[in-house]
Amino acid sequence: MAKNLVITIRLYEGRYHGMGEMPPSPARLFQALVAGAARGAVIDDDSRQALEWLEELRPPVVASPTMRTGQRVEPFVPNNDTDVDGLRVSKTIAPKLFDAETPFLCVWTLDGGEEEDRHTHTICALADRLYQFGRGVDMAWAWGEVLDGEQLDARLADYPGLLCRPSVGGGGRTLACPQPGSLKSLEARYAANSQRFKAEGQGKAARQLFVQPPKPRFAHVAYESPPSRRMYELRTATADAAFGAWPLARASKLVVLLRDGAVERLRRAMPDRTSEIERVLVGRKADGADEGPTSSRVRIVPLPSIGHQHADRGIRRLLIEVPADCPVRADDVHWAFSGLDLTDLVTGEVLDLVLTPSNDERMLAHYGGGDRDRYRVWRTVTPAALPDSARRRRIDPARVATEAKGGLERAAEQARSATAVIQALRHVEERTKVEAVRVQREPFEAKGERVEAFSLGTRFAKERLWHVEITFGAPIAGPIVIGDGRFLGLGVMAPVPRHQAVHSFAVTSGLAATAQPAEIARSLRRAVMARVQEALGARTALPAFFSGHERDGSPTRTERCPHVTFLFDPGHARLLVVAPHVLDRRPPTHQEEQHLRELDSALTEFLELLAGSSGRLTLCTNSVDTDADPLFAASRTWESVTPYQVTRHAKGVGAAEALAADLRAECRRRGLPEPRVTPLESHGVSGIGLVGSARLTFEVAVKGPVVLGRSRYLGGGLFKGRAT
Repeated sequence: MAKNLVITIRLYEGRYHGMGEMPPSPARLFQALVAGAARGAVIDDDSRQALEWLEELRPPVVASPTMRTGQRVEPFVPNNDTDVDGLRVSKTIAPKLFDAETPFLCVWTLDGGEEEDRHTHTICALADRLYQFGRGVDMAWAWGEVLDGEQLDARLADYPGLLCRPSVGGGGRTLACPQPGSLKSLEARYAANSQRFKAEGQGKAARQLFVQPPKPRFAHVAYESPPSRRMYELRTATADAAFGAWPLARASKLVVLLRDGAVERLRRAMPDRTSEIERVLVGRKADGADEGPTSSRVRIVPLPSIGHQHADRGIRRLLIEVPADCPVRADDVHWAFSGLDLTDLVTGEVLDLVLTPSNDERMLAHYGGGDRDRYRVWRTVTPAALPDSARRRRIDPARVATEAKGGLERAAEQARSATAVIQALRHVEERTKVEAVRVQREPFEAKGERVEAFSLGTRFAKERLWHVEITFGAPIAGPIVIGDGRFLGLGVMAPVPRHQAVHSFAVTSGLAATAQPAEIARSLRRAVMARVQEALGARTALPAFFSGHERDGSPTRTERCPHVTFLFDPGHARLLVVAPHVLDRRPPTHQEEQHLRELDSALTEFLELLAGSSGRLTLCTNSVDTDADPLFAASRTWESVTPYQVTRHAKGVGAAEALAADLRAECRRRGLPEPRVTPLESHGVSGIGLVGSARLTFEVAVKGPVVLGRSRYLGGGLFKGRAT
């Protein structure tokens, strides 16, 4: 089993000042190791040999904590580009902030050389000497260890940050990595730094010149390069070349026909590369046994027609993805599929369909493949083939009555399948937090097919197939294909264009004993506005949907421009950001849907809130069950959670009666039935007015949330339902 050298780096304060690198490059770690190994200009022989050995290894996997930009500062520093004494220029410094408990990782896969054990031992010893990572203010410590494949998979599976893998030969974002000669170039730069000033001329004409030291030599390697994608259409082999529709349930058969046809073309064109062609298209290793690595395999994704209630879900389009690290050139793969006739190589039958390239990517957008589209809820169009652990118990059709499954057995099967879905997501390197998983045999949409229809002619038993719905903790892009049949047209998922109307965050730590709901709600509002503004850009005016204020700073009229509500639920120690259409019990407008997409994006990785005297809150996202949650479930009786602030104080009556009258009027304004109000407490607050709590009893059950009063947008007037 392959071994892996893992260097773990921790920064002391959760701040990183690297020069714009996201994530930090392996070259920066290499420089830190060299700095720790050197004693002045001297590096001992063992350290030198180990560092030169490290230069020869393939680029490492990089793991980095989720970062956000901290406050920018602009110190004035001497301008090295001019000869004028005393001239200073401003320099912007913006640290990256992250959870100091999440380390950086660099993972090199070892090749099993003769001196491997000695060199890894030396590198681990050098990691112990590391003292900074980034700029001089980024004080750090590190350690090294050697892990086998299973240990590494377990480590990366639990890693909460960003994983970046090298894609040699790919494009996109690049990171500097050590290469042969990097150590010598760093030594040359160190030596040149001691002679940066050079005297020129003699006598009064003599002057000193500044000489730039040579740059270090590093290789720039693409990380997480996108695959080469191309759309294809099934057309009839007739003069009009009309669309040809392939049955949805035979998606695997279509993929196999196209795959085998492309393999045959490539074999004839490149007979000396047959083993590579088999490995990346069929999945066999070079020796013809077992499966090859999936990271470099070509993916053939059928895209059934969806996006409209009358779409028949026939397959007319396909997506071909060639990974950046595929050993067969992407152009050669696409050539093999272009103009391919559908021929069954087993029976020799030639079908009346031709695969033709297309520039029309509108159908791909229905599968989340748009440039800027992100979605939280995804459903399978073709069922996913899950591992044997998720297999259902087969019932003999002749003994359906006697072998029928009970509720407990069905629940256990679905629980095992949900666990298998999480495993399937790890297999495709999708590590976004999952909030909910739902599995079933029936299709989620009309004109779909039950899972049993997809098993015919495949190696997957029908008991392993499930239709899956996944709700992620953050919006992600597609296309997404999961499960053991993902290279055979199964497990193709499409997004559900549903935007989160209620964002809920549980407070896991940091809440002060004297926490005030109003203070926390105001802090939440400021944090959300700041994150949305950062997502929109500094030059884009923040919409009133998020701020509740017009551009001139005046409060907006909610009837004309509704805005989000910020709440703190002290009973469950959670924060809530609620869309206005939820409180108004109506569908969202088109403009509100756009703002909800922006809110989804801005609240991704929202993990901490500074709430003044109420504490520094550590957060995690959680889901809301609207049918059972006391703030959302229907109830006839509702009681105050946070103080209610009256909107208008009735004249000539007592405080309790004024509170009750205002609550009845407020319910009418919000479209709720008029309740019977039982005041529980009331008192006046200087500068605010009448504040209190009450119990509301309606004639019929009312769905939540119920948020009323003058301070309803900032945590006040929150009610919870009482079980009856």
